[in-house]
Amino acid sequence: MTAISSKQQAANRIAVLKAIISYHNRNYYVLDNPEIPDGDFDALMRELVALESTFPDLRTEDSPSQRVGGEALAGFVKVKHRVPMLSLANAYNFQEMLDFDRRVRAGVGDAVNYVCELKIDGLAVSLTYEQGRLVRGATRGDGEVGEDITANLRTIRNIPLVLSEPLTLEVRGEAYMPNHAFVRLNSQREELGESPFANPRNAAAGSLRQLDPKVAARRGLAVFIYALGETAVSTPSRQSEVLQWLAGLGFPVNPETKVYSNIEQVLNHIESWTQRRHHLPYATDGMVMKVDDLQLQRQLGVTVKSPRWAIAYKYAAEQTETILTGIELTVGRTGAVTPTAVFNPVQLAGTTVSRASLHNEDYIHEKDIRVGDTIVVQKAGEIIPEVVRSIVELRTGDEVPFRMPDGCPECGERLYREPEAAAWRCVNPTCPAQIQERLAHFVSRAAMNIDGLGERWIHQLLRAELVRDVADLFHLSREQLLSLDRMGEKLATNLLTGIDRCKGNSLERLLFGLGIPLVGEKAAKTLAIQFQSLDSLMAAEQTDLTAIRDVGPRMAESIHEYFHSPGAQQLIQRLRDAGVNMHYLSSEPSFRRTEAVGRNPVVAEMLPFTGMTFVLTGSLVAMDRREVAAMIESFGGKVTDSVSKQTDILVAGEKAGSKLTRAQSLIASGQQPHLKILNEADFQAWLEELGVQR
Repeated sequence: MTAISSKQQAANRIAVLKAIISYHNRNYYVLDNPEIPDGDFDALMRELVALESTFPDLRTEDSPSQRVGGEALAGFVKVKHRVPMLSLANAYNFQEMLDFDRRVRAGVGDAVNYVCELKIDGLAVSLTYEQGRLVRGATRGDGEVGEDITANLRTIRNIPLVLSEPLTLEVRGEAYMPNHAFVRLNSQREELGESPFANPRNAAAGSLRQLDPKVAARRGLAVFIYALGETAVSTPSRQSEVLQWLAGLGFPVNPETKVYSNIEQVLNHIESWTQRRHHLPYATDGMVMKVDDLQLQRQLGVTVKSPRWAIAYKYAAEQTETILTGIELTVGRTGAVTPTAVFNPVQLAGTTVSRASLHNEDYIHEKDIRVGDTIVVQKAGEIIPEVVRSIVELRTGDEVPFRMPDGCPECGERLYREPEAAAWRCVNPTCPAQIQERLAHFVSRAAMNIDGLGERWIHQLLRAELVRDVADLFHLSREQLLSLDRMGEKLATNLLTGIDRCKGNSLERLLFGLGIPLVGEKAAKTLAIQFQSLDSLMAAEQTDLTAIRDVGPRMAESIHEYFHSPGAQQLIQRLRDAGVNMHYLSSEPSFRRTEAVGRNPVVAEMLPFTGMTFVLTGSLVAMDRREVAAMIESFGGKVTDSVSKQTDILVAGEKAGSKLTRAQSLIASGQQPHLKILNEADFQAWLEELGVQR
């Protein structure tokens, strides 16, 4: 590329980069259809940031570089909604839905179609665009006046900063936290001794209603747009058509929308989602039913609080009673001691549960939970099992209040609780529980992937004092392994081979395996791509780290502190001496092509899945989901979490749920005739035919 030598050249290049990055942002975050590798996208973003840093007056609010969040705000400005953001009336049973239908037909006649939309459990927001550019984002507030949270909403990557047409309009939607982001966030908070969020809705609201946009940027939020607000442009005449029109402008619209001609069909639809909703990658607590025809909506009108043309059916919170039989304490790899409730097994949201985190000592005392209590349990946000309360009136007097022990349940060393912190910690660096957790994390599939080295062998290695840290794994001998109980020649050979093979892993696996606080899989990959080598990362200052997308001040501080600790430096030197790779490898396939298989000779360099999109659902018995996904990507394919019109192959394992239903529907309707559904056996046979093997 020609060097930039003038401000005009910079302006031209910035305009091109903004268009390219926005295009790929939409493909990735809205259409779930990325076209370029993450590394290529990051290179484009780095070029844009560099140009905007050199020419700061060319940086605009709609630049993709602003997704990371700006400076912290002093406070939120109030925003008056020109069209009130009304709340919906709720229905809690089918009779109330039938009564609503009767009122609608009494007002506008029997020729009514209803559109059904999943009720996303999040925070209602308003987005205003002028000439196609996002200028303001606000909370619902009291419906009349909300808060300006534009800076936070700009960080949500599936919100378009610029529309495909230069229109002036306002849209309404729901900001939410996907399940995986919710689980990750709560795990991080507990490791730091902070109280976890109760559910994804609270997590989303807490992320958007705080004054530092960088916090929102790190939390992985998303939005579904479901309605128009104020607009003077010509729009479709039906709600179902409005949603399609909004999707065409670049807005993320939930695909699970149906139109029905009578209330009986609607009730069947609601019933069909009672269990299916538990398999979605986000929380939903109900179904919204709206009159489809916008003219009929206007004819029905609104009350002071809610529209007469829409209602939200709320699924009953699934709770059950059981007996708390014990409270166990576990020590994590950072020393945090976490209490876990153990109770008689119960069925919740389609699964059997018998354990639930009690988070910390304060949580137990605030809820007055005692061993022997009859307790009420549910799934927080229908994801994570939790103890709601004890049923005090059923106590017999034999229940035992909880008391945190003075010593670590594993090593006996005195526990320590920092001021203002929620968690007690074992600060003994030689605590066997911490060492075992660190070793288990290091060898896991997502980290160094040492096949066969499970918890049983790690426990024996520690008990025999053959390992003290992860570097010791690379110095194990055959004789040492054979000294372990029930360790045979073949298994010892396989373990040594696996340990030797993992030395060649790409840098991101090592970074994740080291267990640096706050550094997950995604952050490890980002850091590996950015710095290319561990030496470069270790030499980075905190300012270098915070300049990277998805790395905030707390993560940067954690990384910097880790690599400047003598213990970590000694560990890394021992790993280096053992021959562990410390550089980023652009391609790390976990599967390989054979030169020829049967009647299908193939060339090893070919990528048979190029341009193909896969979805994996259900339980795979003979294969590991993570390895299958890595194999598909290494041969040019893409793995997504949801079935869409871009999906080519759905691999359906045991107990496949809503994704399989969605794929079958797309095929049956003729919308996606090329989509193929393969069970696990068919998929394995197809791989063999292509010449792909483990």
